[in-house]
Amino acid sequence: MESITPIELLSGTQKPGWFEYPKEFLWVHQTGIQKFRLWRILDEPHISGMMNGLKKRYSHRELVPFACRLDCDDVACWERNSMPKVVIIHDFASIGWESRQTYDSFWDWFRSAVNDFIEFDL
Repeated sequence: MESITPIELLSGTQKPGWFEYPKEFLWVHQTGIQKFRLWRILDEPHISGMMNGLKKRYSHRELVPFACRLDCDDVACWERNSMPKVVIIHDFASIGWESRQTYDSFWDWFRSAVNDFIEFDL
């Protein structure tokens, strides 16, 4: 049986001081789930690159991205002072128009992403 090698995540000085990965995300991460139609879990260095881009475009927000939607510019993120909620940012939208959706938890986002996967395949 092939072993699963989880993707690399932010660590040490790369992580903002306020941020810790939610245990639910880490559990999914350890399963090796990385891509499922429409969404992809980001790895390092994509996380850092996207985090820097989001910071430039939306400097009023402190975001840590963890997944991107492959058919548009939506990015699933955690935001300072709103964790454990997941915010969907429509990247490259004008300031004030970037917020697409909010989920109360990682599991709520994950269920929605799995539903997207199921509906896409039908």
